[in-house]
Amino acid sequence: MEHHSNIVPWQMLCERKKAHLKIIPMNQKGEIELDKLDQLLSPKTKLLSIIHVSNALGTLNPLKEIIAKAHALHIPVLIDGAQSAPHLKIDVQQLDCDFFTFSSHKVYGPTGIGVLYGKKHWLEAMPPYQGGGDMISKVTFTETLYNDLPYKFEAGTPPIGSVIGLKAALEYLQNLGFNAIAEHESRLLNEATEALLKIPGLQIIGSAKNKVGVISFIMDGIHPHDIGTIVDQYGVALRSGHHCAMPVMDFFKIPATARISFGIYNTSEDIDQLIKALYEVKRVFKK
Repeated sequence: MEHHSNIVPWQMLCERKKAHLKIIPMNQKGEIELDKLDQLLSPKTKLLSIIHVSNALGTLNPLKEIIAKAHALHIPVLIDGAQSAPHLKIDVQQLDCDFFTFSSHKVYGPTGIGVLYGKKHWLEAMPPYQGGGDMISKVTFTETLYNDLPYKFEAGTPPIGSVIGLKAALEYLQNLGFNAIAEHESRLLNEATEALLKIPGLQIIGSAKNKVGVISFIMDGIHPHDIGTIVDQYGVALRSGHHCAMPVMDFFKIPATARISFGIYNTSEDIDQLIKALYEVKRVFKK
């Protein structure tokens, strides 16, 4: 269920290091098969990297259980939180993850910047990945001594304006309250799911027990791109395609889905407009 951003870097690493990438299976509901995880983890495992919330299915993964299994074998865990950061309250200490990352634009901040949290002992053990100003404490022609954390990983002039914008976006979400955000989006998710299931020929892809406000679906005989084009004329913005999650599409044997995703700005009226637009899609393509 991973986004390509949590697949491609590891494949590139495997090519360089001759490592082997193992994939945790999922079921037809779009849930991780946790009973298979124990078979994949071993003392040779260097890292477990997993998405918090699936952007293509909305699945919310049971991180605490997954992290505990990995830590029992002293395996560090990286969480891709791009899809969870704007919707859920994140406590990295409670999760006990070793790394957590998310993008600024997912939390209504500027593009081109993100956040990487890491436990101190891992970051201290890692060499810098870039060289430049601020990441040094002393430079001579014989050696360079690196600066303390976090400056060791922040070479050169930072994106100052974007950092200020990201701070404002996070403060805005905190002022709204993540519990209130989650409750609002959960209500919309339930309303939309109930309404969509009443449309003949519509199938929801991904029915995990624990989900956030994402619904992917297909309609009999209608390509998702056509769905997106028609509903756009009704003022409804949804995404159609593989959503940078081609393995998900391969798993369900479909080329693409139409996907709605809820944010803090959505209302029940948006759902009503969506349903109206989808019935127009059916009318246009009626045989």
